[in-house]
Amino acid sequence: MISAPLPERMRPNSLDEYVGQRHLVGPGCILRNMIDSGNLSSFILWGPPGVGKTTLARIISKTLEREFYTLSAVSSGVRDVRDIIDKSRSRGLFSKSVAPVLFIDEIHRFNKAQQDALLGAVESGTVVLIGATTENPSFEVITPLLSRCQVYVLKSLDTEDLSILMQRAIREDEILKNRDIEVKETDALFRQSGGDGRKLLNILELVVDSAAATDGKVIIDNALVTECLQENIAIYDKDGEMHYDIISAFIKSVRGSDPNAAVYWMARMLDGGEDPLFIARRLCILAAEDIGLANPNALLLADSTFRIVHSIGMPEARIPLSECAIYLASSPKSNSAYLAIDEALRCASEDRTAAVPLYLRNAPTKLMSELGYSDGYRYAHDFPGHFTDLEFLPEGIKGRCFYEPQPNRYEDGLKAYLQACWPKYYPKK
Repeated sequence: MISAPLPERMRPNSLDEYVGQRHLVGPGCILRNMIDSGNLSSFILWGPPGVGKTTLARIISKTLEREFYTLSAVSSGVRDVRDIIDKSRSRGLFSKSVAPVLFIDEIHRFNKAQQDALLGAVESGTVVLIGATTENPSFEVITPLLSRCQVYVLKSLDTEDLSILMQRAIREDEILKNRDIEVKETDALFRQSGGDGRKLLNILELVVDSAAATDGKVIIDNALVTECLQENIAIYDKDGEMHYDIISAFIKSVRGSDPNAAVYWMARMLDGGEDPLFIARRLCILAAEDIGLANPNALLLADSTFRIVHSIGMPEARIPLSECAIYLASSPKSNSAYLAIDEALRCASEDRTAAVPLYLRNAPTKLMSELGYSDGYRYAHDFPGHFTDLEFLPEGIKGRCFYEPQPNRYEDGLKAYLQACWPKYYPKK
C-alpha cells in the first residue's frame, strides 16, 4: 500500500500540534480567542505557501465541531458554491454558532461572478467563509466580499518552527520513526524550504529516501541535502529563495536603467511559472518609487499594463509586460516622491496633534463661522497666476520642505514653478 506524503501524514489535528503563526493562535491572540469563544466570523488567511492556511481552517472547524466544506478556486465554479449554500440552507443551519465552514483555497483565483455568489450567504451567516490566498486580497478579492471578512496575515515559518516540524516528523511519523536518523546540519535543509513547512517535510522525506544508510543510520548534513536537490537548485522556484533573488535582480535592473537585463530576468520569472500579475504589480511600484516625477507617464503605463495583463493572461501578457519593463528601464529616474512621503510620514508620527489652521478649516455651520473657521482663507483662483502666498502647514513645521525636486527634465520644470511661487522655501541657487 502506498503511503501518503510526509506533509499529509504529519498534518496536525489540533492547535496544540499546530506550528507557527503564534501572533494569531498563541494564548490571548485573535484567532485563539475566536476559537475559545466559539464566535466564528468569516475571514481570509493571506500568506505564502506551506505556512498552514488549510490546516488552520480544518483545525478551527474540527475544534468548533462545524461541518466543513472545501472548494478549490482552480476547479470549482459558481454552481459548486451555490450547491453548498443551498445544502446549508436546506438543513436550517442559520445560527452563527452552528453555521458550517466553507473553506475556499486560492480564493484569489475566483472571478467576480464567483465571489458575488458568496456575498448573500456570508452576509446572512448561512456559511462562515474561510478563504486562503497567497496574493494580496486588496488586489484579488472584490470590495464587497472583503468588507465582510477580516484578513489575517500568516508569516513564513522561522527556523524555530522548522526545527520543531523536522524533529516531530523524525520522532513521530509512522515511517521515519522506524529509521535511525541523525541530523548533523540544518542550514541547507532550512534554506531550501524557504519558510515553507510543506516543502521542508517533502525535502526531508526525499533526503531520507535517497540517502544510503551507513550501519543502518541516515546522517543528514548540508552536503547530502545539496546533493539530493542538485537538479532543482538552479531552477526558478516562485515560492523559494530563487524567487527573491531573481525579483531582486529584476528590480535593480529596471532601477539601474538596463532594459536588456530587465527583460532577461523577467523572462526567467515567466519561464519559471511566476504569476504575471505579480510582475505587473512590481512594475507599478517601480514606476512610482524609482521613476516617479522624472516621467509621470511611467506610472500610467504600468497601471495600464497591470489591467491588460489581468484581462488577457498568458501567454499574450508577456508582450505588454516586456513593453512596460523596457519603457521603465529606459526612463529617467527619480525617487523624490518616495523620499517625500517617507519624510512626511516620519514628521507626522513625531507630532500627531498639530492643529489644522483655522483659515484652512471648513465652516459648514454658523457656530463654526463665529469661531473663525475659514476666516482668512484666500481662494487661489482669485489671484494672478492662480496662486496666493498662504501658509498651509500647521504651526511648528511651517516652511518644511518634504519634496525636493531632482535634476531631470520634468522636475526641472516643477522646480522652476515652485521657485516662482515659494522663493523663501525653494530659493534659486
